[in-house]
Amino acid sequence: MTEYTAPPSRPGASVSDYLAAERTFLAWIRTGLALMGFGFVVARFGLFLEEFRLAAPALGVQSRVSGGHSVIFGTALIATGVVLDLFACWHHVKMVNQLNRGAAEFTKSSKATIALGIFLAIVGVAMAIYLISV
Repeated sequence: MTEYTAPPSRPGASVSDYLAAERTFLAWIRTGLALMGFGFVVARFGLFLEEFRLAAPALGVQSRVSGGHSVIFGTALIATGVVLDLFACWHHVKMVNQLNRGAAEFTKSSKATIALGIFLAIVGVAMAIYLISV
């Protein structure tokens, strides 16, 4: 008689794996909320600059300050935060499904993270140029 041997089973995900995935998800959500908050502040700063420009003639000060670009940068940051939060939700569901199947693959770099970093760097440089030129 031959002895029965069970097929090798995949190691299941532990509770710490699920909790790590949730911590990562919450970190992405916080980052998205911070981007939206910062975008709101930048957009409101544009309105402050516009008020300052309108008040400058009464003060006898010549000003070429305008807040139009701040609204654009602020809106871009808010939209980036929204997209980031949606991406975080999608990625978290995908990660939990992989953990449930026992097929988690963590060998790929996150292209979305790199793209977000590059986009934020470009927006930051553009904002710095705008503030220096004002």
